[in-house]
Amino acid sequence: MTFRLSAVLAAALIALPLAAHAQAVSPAQRGEIETIVREYLLKHPEVLQEAMEELESRQNTAKAEKAKSTIKDAEATLFHSKRQVVLGNPNGDVTMVEFFDYNCGYCKGALADMMNLMKADPKLKVVLKEFPVLGRGSVEAAQVAIAVRMQDPKKYLDFHQKLLTGRGAADKARALAVAKEVGLDMARIEKDMASDEVKATLDESMKLAEPLGLNGTPSYVIGSDIVVGAVGHDALLGKINQARCGKATC
Repeated sequence: MTFRLSAVLAAALIALPLAAHAQAVSPAQRGEIETIVREYLLKHPEVLQEAMEELESRQNTAKAEKAKSTIKDAEATLFHSKRQVVLGNPNGDVTMVEFFDYNCGYCKGALADMMNLMKADPKLKVVLKEFPVLGRGSVEAAQVAIAVRMQDPKKYLDFHQKLLTGRGAADKARALAVAKEVGLDMARIEKDMASDEVKATLDESMKLAEPLGLNGTPSYVIGSDIVVGAVGHDALLGKINQARCGKATC
């Protein structure tokens, strides 16, 4: 009985759009078809759930394919820009790109995830992209951070950890205080902050984020996957393994 009704339903669903286009079905026939469809759905509401699950599956597949294409198009700037900060193994077999904001509370928690992943995985390359989306203070902190990278990349991680985990909102004053604490030349920091390089670095991150659909922090690109939000250590590890060996666990 179910098979027969399913076949009738399928035929009815096909007939409706065709009828609308070709006007091949009379009003009486259309009413009969609609009644059959309605009665079937009332008796078998699970069909709607199945349809929604199928729709979601197709949307997720399309989204994943679009992400792969977008990442491929931006590959050079995303993974190999001269303006990015590289941590971990610069020649690693998997790259995890993180877009972050110094005023992002979730980024503070995600810092521990990044450090633990690098510590446990000598083949992991980590790329940090300044993505100040939380106001003027965030932009100022990012400008100082870029000046730190320009002056001494080896001191960037120390600066990054101290500023990201420190108390209070991050802004120019606090970022400069941290830069001084880690031993940077402050006159040069101030000079570099006004340079074209700082503006170009921020513009680059913003232009990358838009086609990737990133509008919050932290956001990640790992292999061909886009990950939005502080998903935690285990979820990031699963994505790294997926990029490395095609499975959540290698």
